[in-house]
Amino acid sequence: MTTTSIRDQIKILIELQTKDEEIYRLKTDLKDKPSAIEELKNEFESKKTKLKGLEDQLKQLLLKQKEFEGDLKSKDEGILKADGQLLSLKTNKEYQAKLLEIENIKADKSLVEEKLLMGMDDIEAAKKAVEAEKIIVANFEKEFNQKKKELEDSIAIATDQVKVKESQRNQIAPGVRPDLLSRYERVLQNKEGIGIVPVKNHACGGCFMHLTEQLIHQIKMHDQLISCDQCARILYLEDDL
Repeated sequence: MTTTSIRDQIKILIELQTKDEEIYRLKTDLKDKPSAIEELKNEFESKKTKLKGLEDQLKQLLLKQKEFEGDLKSKDEGILKADGQLLSLKTNKEYQAKLLEIENIKADKSLVEEKLLMGMDDIEAAKKAVEAEKIIVANFEKEFNQKKKELEDSIAIATDQVKVKESQRNQIAPGVRPDLLSRYERVLQNKEGIGIVPVKNHACGGCFMHLTEQLIHQIKMHDQLISCDQCARILYLEDDL
């Protein structure tokens, strides 16, 4: 049965506010948690992308090294072939030209060998970078899975708590007159889950605006709900209930 006295209605609204504030806090927390999971996931994906980039870089270095090895083999074959042709040459000019060809091939071979040595250093550095990044990714994956589970567990707990609080709220709400409840809930939706606040030191407990003596007197009359002119929250005096 709905109590019609404004004083009693305020008492019920205060009780209702306690539940609504808890529900608002829980729901706000629930809104933030999925984005926190998404941020962790994005960071994890970023680290995996970095690892893949390093692995791709290593593959490219290994492919380049194979090209150099193939080139080196080709130079050796060229030298061997040219050496074999020397004995069949009939003129000194041809002989000298072939020697020059061999020297040029050997010079090219030296350049390839130098590139091979440099490539080995690059490959070794790339392998170390890949292994180091693998450790980072593996450690972060453990951390990610742990934090993700913690967040998912807290979401489940908060969701259950919201259901409990809403059930408790539904038991309290019928005690408030429909017109007063509607007014309270309109304020509640627009003021971050706070629809009714106490007066503290002659100021609104919601926005802290100074209240006139006339307004304080109107609150004490208990013949209607009095709202703050600044934030529209319903006002009450704690020592007057």
